[in-house]
Amino acid sequence: MNGWPEPLTALITALTRLPGVGRRSAERMALFLVQREPALAQELADAILRARASIHACTRCGALTEASPCRLCTDPRRDDSLLCVVERPTDVLSIERSGSYHGRYHVLGGRISPLEGVEADDLRIAALEQRLQAEPVRELILALGTDVEGEATCHYLARRLARPGLRITRIAHGLPAGTGLEYADEVTLGHALQGRREMT
Repeated sequence: MNGWPEPLTALITALTRLPGVGRRSAERMALFLVQREPALAQELADAILRARASIHACTRCGALTEASPCRLCTDPRRDDSLLCVVERPTDVLSIERSGSYHGRYHVLGGRISPLEGVEADDLRIAALEQRLQAEPVRELILALGTDVEGEATCHYLARRLARPGLRITRIAHGLPAGTGLEYADEVTLGHALQGRREMT
């Protein structure tokens, strides 16, 4: 990074840690910020710090929220008999954008991946079991990614959570193989939810 002052180099390096931001994009953003009015940088810094301090996981479902339980958990119009299991809080946002699901959510916090050191006990499966005992859930929808770890996690959950009166389904594979829900468009995600199938 020849010629850049150290604070600018540090800002560029920090920006490259953001997802989807390469070195060139980080340089453009950093140069934009340091050449504009100081109020813009202060506004951005304040917004980042405020969001980081106030946004956390819902104690019930695990979605991102400011108040817990979140608005999705407290909305009386949502269907209590449907519970959609996803890997990450961002997956909740992806499904909500599809507009085709009106039940409740449960965020696992990842997927089983022995190669990455993630075992079943590292996920929010015990909390899911507690919810299934306490709530009137009739259908559990497994909306995990279609890669090997996602499939393995779905099969593990289907075996572990099977019980009389509970239908366990998997969203249809209208999603690109090997990717997460955040890469799917709303139409594809909507079709995948409507085409879910029984887990055997």
